Amino acid sequence: MALDFNMPVLVVDDYRMMLRIIRNFLRQLGFEDVDGASDGRAALEMMHERDYGLVISDWDMAPMTGYDLLREVRRDGGLARTPFIMVTANDTSEDRAAAKHAGVSNYILKPFNAVTLRSKIDALFDGRP
Repeated sequence: MALDFNMPVLVVDDYRMMLRIIRNFLRQLGFEDVDGASDGRAALEMMHERDYGLVISDWDMAPMTGYDLLREVRRDGGLARTPFIMVTANDTSEDRAAAKHAGVSNYILKPFNAVTLRSKIDALFDGRP
C-alpha cells in the first residue's frame, strides 16, 4: 500500500500535549484526517468504528497501555494488518523485543521531530503493494 496522506490516522496518548504535538507533526507532513484517543481502550473502540490507515501510540498509558493495545490489535482479524508505530521514552532491549514480538510495525523514541516521524512512516509504506 502506497502512502496516502488522505488516510485516517489515529494517535493514542494519555497526555493532551503529546497528542497535540504528534497531530501537528502529522499535519506538517500533509496528513489531514487525524483522530486522537487518550488510552488504549478508547483507541480500540475507535478502531472498531473506523478503518485507520495508521496508528501511532504511546507505550505507557492507563488503563490500557499502548503495548496491550498493540497485542489486541494484532489478535483481531479485522485490525491485525493496521500499521502500528509505538512511541516510548524507554529504550530498553526488553521493550523493543516485546514490541517486535507483539507485531509492532515501527518504533520511535521520545523526543522526536516531524522528520523522524516521516522517516518511520515512510519505512512502513515504501514498497508495500
